[in-house]
Amino acid sequence: MNVNRPADPRLIVGLDLPSVEAAEKTVQTIGDAAVFYKIGLTLLARPGGVAFAHRLRDQGKRIFQDWKLHDIGAQVEGAARSVAEGGCDLLTVHAEPQVMRAAVKGRGDRPTKILAVTVMTSLTDEDLIEIGYAAPAEELVIRRVRQAVDCGVDGVVASALEARAIRAMVPEGFLVVTPGIRPSGASLDDQARVATPADALSAGASHLVVARPIIAAADPRTAAQAITDEMVLL
Repeated sequence: MNVNRPADPRLIVGLDLPSVEAAEKTVQTIGDAAVFYKIGLTLLARPGGVAFAHRLRDQGKRIFQDWKLHDIGAQVEGAARSVAEGGCDLLTVHAEPQVMRAAVKGRGDRPTKILAVTVMTSLTDEDLIEIGYAAPAEELVIRRVRQAVDCGVDGVVASALEARAIRAMVPEGFLVVTPGIRPSGASLDDQARVATPADALSAGASHLVVARPIIAAADPRTAAQAITDEMVLL
């Protein structure tokens, strides 16, 4: 392991922790081994959660606010505007055309990039049938990616299992952000469609979201560095 290797901005550490205090401690422990952090609903909904996101950004970190906005167009437009005005690198919305168009309009010319969530990586084909979808996950993802490109969003969140097909159909510079990343031998936890860092990058992912394999490790800094070491081989 190269402990002097700089942080790889393609690695996004998911701060899926129960409190702002725990998240702050984890960021301090990781130190310069990571520069990009995802902050999800649990932390954003906490008192001081959004302020924490802004504080990290003021410290030079890149921030992914994972709101997964899903509402009528006017509400999504207003929320996207608020997040973008506050300062945020990546913002998620659900990949429905009305929602995506509203988010792009609300973001305006601010630098925040809009990501459309295609199909949650915790869902299997059987889960989708239970919900009421006739299409399997990969087919639904591809349909939503086409819509995302048409709506003008900057990228999508999708499983690494669909990344190769997505990369082949999107314009240059389009982001493919893959959660459900697990190093070889790691627990799957509640993820159903997963891949290793090497597999995801080889398939065309632009960014990898890694949470529990880093934040639940005995040494989060070393865990982040180990994943970075694997990433630079590609």
